[in-house]
Amino acid sequence: MNDASKPQPRGTILVVDDQRNMRATTALLLSSEGYTVLQAATGEDALSTLSNNGVDLMLTDLKMEPMDGLTLLKKALEVAPRLQVIMMTAFGSIESAVEAMRQGAFDYVTKPFKEGELRYRVERALERARLQTTVDLLAGEFNERHSLSALVGRSSAMRELTSRLMRVAQSDATVLVQGESGTGKELVARAVHAHSRRKDKPFVPVNCAAISETLLESELFGHAKGAFTGAVRARRGLVEEADGGTLFIDEVTETTPAFQSKLLRTLQEGEVRRVGESSSVTVDVRIVAATNRDIELEVREKRFRQDLYYRLNVVTLRVPPLRERLEDVPELAEHFLKRANARSPNPKRLSEAAVGHLMGYSFPGNVRELENLVEQAAALAEGVELLPEDFPLRPNARVEASGPVGTAPTLSSLDPSTRMPTLAEAVEDAERRAIAQALERHGVDLGQVAEDLAVSSTTLWRKMKRLNLRPPGPDHRD
Repeated sequence: MNDASKPQPRGTILVVDDQRNMRATTALLLSSEGYTVLQAATGEDALSTLSNNGVDLMLTDLKMEPMDGLTLLKKALEVAPRLQVIMMTAFGSIESAVEAMRQGAFDYVTKPFKEGELRYRVERALERARLQTTVDLLAGEFNERHSLSALVGRSSAMRELTSRLMRVAQSDATVLVQGESGTGKELVARAVHAHSRRKDKPFVPVNCAAISETLLESELFGHAKGAFTGAVRARRGLVEEADGGTLFIDEVTETTPAFQSKLLRTLQEGEVRRVGESSSVTVDVRIVAATNRDIELEVREKRFRQDLYYRLNVVTLRVPPLRERLEDVPELAEHFLKRANARSPNPKRLSEAAVGHLMGYSFPGNVRELENLVEQAAALAEGVELLPEDFPLRPNARVEASGPVGTAPTLSSLDPSTRMPTLAEAVEDAERRAIAQALERHGVDLGQVAEDLAVSSTTLWRKMKRLNLRPPGPDHRD
């Protein structure tokens, strides 16, 4: 029989019992089911085995000496945090077994147990182990995808944001993310989670603006069976789904005062009450909220509860609009084009003229608008190189310098004749002035002009021809 035809191990189980016959019988039963089975007579032996072997499930007796099952459970989970544990106990010690489950055991089985019952509980425990492995892999993929590298940009505004993000991510502080629509507030929230101690737990997003008022409470807090028409069964809410992890509440200012009151209770008490139930469920959730509105104005206008605002505004992360960091446009455009090329059989590239065209635009729709523009151009452009005409921009949304270098640009007036030039136009104008001034200094000595401008004579001649410039004198023709 070749290796491919051999039955594959179904999982590795460690059986711990100080009674030799019980240990051997249990191990034999599990081995016959196709499991790889290891044995240990004491807690110390079990810990040594766990340290030196990959074990999926530990099946241990509760009453052992000198180390009992509860002590072994605690130490085993320190050695192998993802280990599943089933406690074996006599009928009279069920309370101790329940206590073991509170401390991290997956299940318990009472002696003497039937073979079918043991098989069932072992299968459930190993299924949980497999699910946990899948969750860990997905969490690793999430953390890689949403690391700080997902926040593209090297501008001072983005460096300040990422620095502040890294500092707050390490704590459990509630975070309020503020920024215009399309700036990437959810990306920031995901990065906070990916760099937190909760990164291996769920990240659960909810957009309050996308859910009707009547359903939002049930969606977040869950409901009891029969709580309202259509509630045919009890359901956990998103807050409970996020237990141990992060709940991202987007567009939190779109909620009603009644809902805000219930959200405030969850933040204050660390518990949630399902719709239609009288008891509460304790949860351990970090809240990251976001809004594209002026939340302080919302508070002043009595549309948002002041006490909830104070609870949410422990740490604020402001995501700058794209018009305040136009130097990030080339890198962002390349990032989005690379992603579009990965899905296309006909990859495209950005021309310098197209980049200049984009950098002269204010992006009212922010990063999301740039992403859409690049994807549209990549899909519709006929040539391999993307040109300015492949990026149709909104009229009257050119960038205008309104102050010293480094200040935020503004939009030009609605009169197209007063718009500021694009970057390409500005560069051309600067070249024309620089060459004209050098010609005034050196006259017909084009070699000296080229040396003064740090370009070759050929480059100087080509630029002068393109810009329609001639050396001073009565007659200088091409």
